Amino acid sequence: QVQLVESGGGLVQAGGSLRLSCAASGFTFSTYAMGWFRQAPGKEREFVAVISWSGVSTLYADSVKGRFTISRENAKNTVYLQMNSLKPEDTAVYHCAADGSFTLSRLDRRYAHWGQGTQVTVSS
Repeated sequence: QVQLVESGGGLVQAGGSLRLSCAASGFTFSTYAMGWFRQAPGKEREFVAVISWSGVSTLYADSVKGRFTISRENAKNTVYLQMNSLKPEDTAVYHCAADGSFTLSRLDRRYAHWGQGTQVTVSS
């Protein structure tokens, strides 16, 4: 049984930082690319970042590039999203997801498994 559990969300002021974690189980974590997506109320789900199974390759949405960093610790079956210089427009529910394909993707339909999400709220 595949399970992805996000944590680390919360309320922060603009300019602050949060680190999200996603703990995975039920599959061979080290062979999957891991991504982060977010969805604000009334908005479409948006790609944020993805990291390859090895941790060597990453992709970021333009809106977060330079502010967010995705990383993983395969020994802990965990992927992280370090979020710095947060802006009110970063407010959303953040989901982690697993992609078993061989290339990195920004498309949510490529991801087979999803976590329940964690709320990030950035106040102005």
